Amino acid sequence: MRHAHTVGQVRSAEEALMARLPDGVLMQRAAAGLAHAVTDFLGSAYGARVLLLVGAGNNGGDALHAGRRLVGRGAQVDAVLLVPDRAHPEGLAAFRGAGGRVVERPRGPYDLAVDGIVGIGGSGGLRPDAAALVRSLGGTPFVAVDNPSGVEVDTGEVHGDHVEAVLTVTFGTHKIAHLVDPASRACGVVHLVDIGLGLPPAAVEALQADDVRALLPRPEPDAQKYTRGVVGVRAGSDRYRGAGVLSVAGASTGLVGMVRYVPADLDAPSGVAGVADLVQAAHPEVVIGEGQVQAWVVGSGGGDDAGSQLRAALEDDVPVVVDADALAALDVPLRVPAVLTPHAGELARVMGVERDEVEQRQLEHARAAAERFGCVVLLKNRHTLVAHPDGRVRVTTVGPPWLATAGAGDVLGGLVGALMAAGLDPFDAASVGSWLHGAAAVEANAAGPVTAGQVADAVPRLVSRLLSGSTGA
Repeated sequence: MRHAHTVGQVRSAEEALMARLPDGVLMQRAAAGLAHAVTDFLGSAYGARVLLLVGAGNNGGDALHAGRRLVGRGAQVDAVLLVPDRAHPEGLAAFRGAGGRVVERPRGPYDLAVDGIVGIGGSGGLRPDAAALVRSLGGTPFVAVDNPSGVEVDTGEVHGDHVEAVLTVTFGTHKIAHLVDPASRACGVVHLVDIGLGLPPAAVEALQADDVRALLPRPEPDAQKYTRGVVGVRAGSDRYRGAGVLSVAGASTGLVGMVRYVPADLDAPSGVAGVADLVQAAHPEVVIGEGQVQAWVVGSGGGDDAGSQLRAALEDDVPVVVDADALAALDVPLRVPAVLTPHAGELARVMGVERDEVEQRQLEHARAAAERFGCVVLLKNRHTLVAHPDGRVRVTTVGPPWLATAGAGDVLGGLVGALMAAGLDPFDAASVGSWLHGAAAVEANAAGPVTAGQVADAVPRLVSRLLSGSTGA
């Protein structure tokens, strides 16, 4: 599991550790890790030209002490002090003593710039002088110390100018901004340096392959199709026939014993009954018609029928996945365990805000929706958020940009529903389903385009490799 702690949690852990260590040891641990990561990024520090952008306080001190180590490895290191009278005194003395140069302005070009402007306690975008300095280094790769300066560390929000890093070197634990967009987009690759912090449980985390492997439902030796779970799908319409097929495709990935598909009108000679024909042709193992299920998937491509699809599903008092058009028919709160799977525009409509506001404050709005509806909210995006009503959040960081394709959300809803029918609670089903969905896109085509159907087809192969321990995604 990748854990992301708040600034307050990190500060408390640092204070507790520093009380047991000699002065300066914690900063030296951080500086050593930073210098190693920079050297690794450069390939070799010898002969490299490195610029330190040094703000006030410990973040700048980390950069200066790392700069001293880089000078010792043969790098030419300059430092611009943004607040000269508040630069970390011991770090500055060590840097100068090793032969590092303090300059008033960059003397480029540089192979790399180290962003030590603002630490994890900063708030708001960069100040104008710092923003101008960063812009003047256009084309120079940035390595951020702990976090890119100018992003909101505890929320993942971005307000104003900020550093865009290719690498962020963080200490002790991940921070929320490393996982949650839009801030995480500014972090580049995140490298964690262990400095020995003792930390409490984190409210934000990201599943890794081992976590998914441990959570995956497996059939018992004496299993039969009903004991493995039955998932029902009410999706698709005459206008969006493919949504029914793709929702069933996500549900029919082998994770449950049976899939039922219930069209809006099974007996109609045309219209949505045509969806049932398409579903049966694509998935002959699927049972068409009403029957007992352990979870429902509702709403994908439902159009005008989505409200009635949701009401029918709720009558069974089993967990339900609510997607797309069915989101508009929600009651507050839902009376059954549920997972809502909106994209940003759908969540904006449900919550009565603008889409841009959801995009900029994803963590806040996912949590608010989960609390309002009393259920798990899976906010689909580049980094998908799975929010529990109690405030816990899991972030899905796997999945290529190619996954932004028509029908992919239909497959995801079916997959999450199958996991709930197989016995996972909504929070685990949503976070495991989201992880499998993203990783399956890589499995289907690691280097390029995928379709929604290919993602569904790749899930059984992915699960097989995951259970054998041969994937580390």
